[in-house]
Amino acid sequence: MSLIIPMVIFMQQRMAEAGNAEDAKAMQEYMKTEQPFFGVKAPERKAIFKQAREHTKVSTFIEYSRLVLWLWSGENREEQYLAMDAAEYYKAFRTREAFDIYEEMLLGANHWDTVDKISSNLIGPLVKDYRELEQKLIEWRGSNNMWLRRASLLAHLKHKTETNVPLLEETILMLAHEDEFFIQKAIGWVLREYSKAEPEYVSDFVAKHSDKLAPLSKREALKVIENV
Repeated sequence: MSLIIPMVIFMQQRMAEAGNAEDAKAMQEYMKTEQPFFGVKAPERKAIFKQAREHTKVSTFIEYSRLVLWLWSGENREEQYLAMDAAEYYKAFRTREAFDIYEEMLLGANHWDTVDKISSNLIGPLVKDYRELEQKLIEWRGSNNMWLRRASLLAHLKHKTETNVPLLEETILMLAHEDEFFIQKAIGWVLREYSKAEPEYVSDFVAKHSDKLAPLSKREALKVIENV
């Protein structure tokens, strides 16, 4: 029998033991979701994941895939957080082959707490290393799913000087008309991060397209530049 199932069960049991009903309710209300929480905060969750790693070794890509997706399919939100923790921790398996895992997670994500980490920390690095995956970003930016549109922006977030500027610019201008807060915020955020590498470009871009960009996007984009 795979050792991954006992590893997952171990974490679920420890989370249930460490859970706090009041914290669970507060977390659920904060995230505005019906999905249940254990009520386990990040430091405790990370400690539980560390304990699980100490007695179970993840040594193959199949084990990595099973661990991440079994956690992701869990009933409680913190299991999804553990799935993202695990996906990010085992760096050796964050290969081109892992993109399908991360896309499956993204397609099931329904708020910024999961969408942002999956798109910027997991999908983003693969897109940078395997540029053919940019076709996925082009697909997502035209989706009816707002979270996929947000992901098409945030996948660029950590690319710095390796940012595909024409693609990012095209995506921003395609989505700039949207009234949706999470899209406006993402546009500003990704421009703000890129301004750390190319402040002059971002300043010129915001000025050139000031009539298209939402005030929120412009404020976020210029935060770093204006505070220098």
